[in-house]
Amino acid sequence: MSGRIAPILCLAFALAACSTVPITGRSQLNLIPGSSMISMSLQQYDQFLKEHKVSTNMEQTRVVKRVGARVQDAVERYFAASGLSGHLANYKWEFNLVEDKQVNAWCMPGGKVVVYTGILPVAQGEAGLAVVMGHEIAHAIAEHGNERMSQGLITQMGGVALSTALATKSAATQQLWMSVYGVGAQYGAILPYSRLQESEADHLGLIFMAMAGYDPHEAVVFWQRMAAQKGGQAPPEFLSTHPSDATRITEIERLIPEAMSYYRK
Repeated sequence: MSGRIAPILCLAFALAACSTVPITGRSQLNLIPGSSMISMSLQQYDQFLKEHKVSTNMEQTRVVKRVGARVQDAVERYFAASGLSGHLANYKWEFNLVEDKQVNAWCMPGGKVVVYTGILPVAQGEAGLAVVMGHEIAHAIAEHGNERMSQGLITQMGGVALSTALATKSAATQQLWMSVYGVGAQYGAILPYSRLQESEADHLGLIFMAMAGYDPHEAVVFWQRMAAQKGGQAPPEFLSTHPSDATRITEIERLIPEAMSYYRK
């Protein structure tokens, strides 16, 4: 009897933990309370800033903060119009530019955004930054971090609760967190889902940048520059957590008419 009950209980738990991604409406599995994700985010974000140099270039920093504030306003207006303002109740937005040659940026739960100076030459201005920041903020808004952490807890730690993982496997949990928000390709069942999350972030990011007053067509130009910057070094799409450049650009072009309906100069 117990052998039959266990899978049923697991299924019931999984169904109870399902949520829906804004805009796209996709169902996702989030096992971790949002408050726990934001608490961990604040700890990791503060630690990151202690270990990395925040840019002293005032003009570049102003641009990052200005674009961030416009995208933030767009996100908040979208959620208010959708009756989902509570989704952002615990967000305390912050935008920082750090000195790092990596072509990278990220947003943790709660609205903690970091842009690396290495991506500025590819962004080439505010519109390009809006593509980047809209995309990264979309990951947080869509709770992709929670989703990936939940998958990691199941596949890497046998489905233990986050509290247990933190108490007894803190190093492993820390590594899992960093792989979610940093670099760490995973192969197997998680892989296609991660590509889906990337495409979803492109979709939401286009809507947010358009609402912020940036032309969504700039996303195509940005990703073309990104493809050229990589110089053909990206792995084949089936071995990557990201869509291929050609796939991504084609999909963005398909979504631009929808995004333009939100665009206001």
